[in-house]
Amino acid sequence: MLTHSNNASAAVSRRQFIKTSSLVAASAAAAVSFPSVVRAQGKQPINAVIIGIGGRGGGAGGNFLEAVKNLGVEGKIVAVADLFPEQALRGKDNFGVADDKCFSGFDAYRKALEVPGVNYCILATPPGFRASHFRACVEAGKNVFMEKPVAVDGTGCRLMYETAEMAKQKNLKVAAGTQRRHQAGYIETIKRIQGGEIGDVVTLRAYWVNGGPIWHRGDKGDTDLERQIRNWYHYIWLSGDHICEQHVHNLDVCNWIMQDHPIRCWGQGARQQLGDKSGEIWDNFAIEYEYKNGVRLFSYCGQIKRDWSSVSEAVHGTKGTSDPGGNIRPHGGQMWRFREKAIDPYVQEHMDLINAIHNDGNLNEAKQVTDSTLTAIMGREAAYSGAGVEWDDILNCKFAYAPEQLFQDCSKMTFGEFRTLQPPMPSMHNILKDPPVVPTKA
Repeated sequence: MLTHSNNASAAVSRRQFIKTSSLVAASAAAAVSFPSVVRAQGKQPINAVIIGIGGRGGGAGGNFLEAVKNLGVEGKIVAVADLFPEQALRGKDNFGVADDKCFSGFDAYRKALEVPGVNYCILATPPGFRASHFRACVEAGKNVFMEKPVAVDGTGCRLMYETAEMAKQKNLKVAAGTQRRHQAGYIETIKRIQGGEIGDVVTLRAYWVNGGPIWHRGDKGDTDLERQIRNWYHYIWLSGDHICEQHVHNLDVCNWIMQDHPIRCWGQGARQQLGDKSGEIWDNFAIEYEYKNGVRLFSYCGQIKRDWSSVSEAVHGTKGTSDPGGNIRPHGGQMWRFREKAIDPYVQEHMDLINAIHNDGNLNEAKQVTDSTLTAIMGREAAYSGAGVEWDDILNCKFAYAPEQLFQDCSKMTFGEFRTLQPPMPSMHNILKDPPVVPTKA
């Protein structure tokens, strides 16, 4: 049976899907406003595949179909792919996909990409697979909508940055599931913040504080690897921990406001109420980030039982404050609120992507979502290590959390052979120092 090595240099040298070439810095995406509706006549049909058809994949598929309807264009879901056969069948049940186009197995995503006419890929597998799937889509010349986060370590982020540049060179359109960037209230408010309505930004706050532990799936499956993938949220190599999986939304808003990413951070966290559950993620983080202009971001995320909870952001400036989802509070002035009706941002992000495809718009969100993903990863590693962490250290770190054999030639494996692979060893926290012992349950 294959085993996993925790050696940093070996982890990188064995990875065939990540090249050791120098990182290509993708240029910052320009702010572009897309029309809400395009005329259907003369537009190419949008033929979509869903890769990863769990809860978010099914939801994204529904959002895509609603976007198609809103725009009055021709579009449908022509294939789905999932590791597990019973999940793949949801394509038939939910979207009327033909039986022979509901692919399962480790190579299912490649089979879906080979379906004739496919020009739109929805990536919704666990984040640990995102970088390699995004690379395959771009190499195949497909436009992409991908859920966040897009990696779980610096190794995956480097591949994302390289692929983002490849997509740009091929003029492919890419949207990410950071839906606040497509939400009218956020767009207008942040435009006002960047226009100086609250003066110079002094500090920011970001919260993803839930009211209790998240434990969706339990331990299901016949092998260790299958149980981990089915319960992917609780394993670092698959989810990146909940600071990446959830809090990336709020961190993305702060980076959007600052038009940059932090350069360093400090933090702490713990695994408390999840201690008796299988898995290895922590259940709370408190991180302080610093941007290169000296502005600090105070970031809190947690999933433990408490009386107070919040999923929000706040900005403090020299002339006022703002909740960037829809209000401005100038010092001594009248509050401004966003009051217009708007389309569901989960639908709007697909509308924007379809419009960009049809109108050759400048839409490539791969770099910005990778910036925000790496921001979350940097905060996670600061908490795991108890040390101050620099952006460049995380970006250039050779450690990779995922088991290396999953990114070798698994496309030739049967599903049964795949299930015999050994998952990564638990408690691989802290890529900067020796990993601490974290309670796990077999």
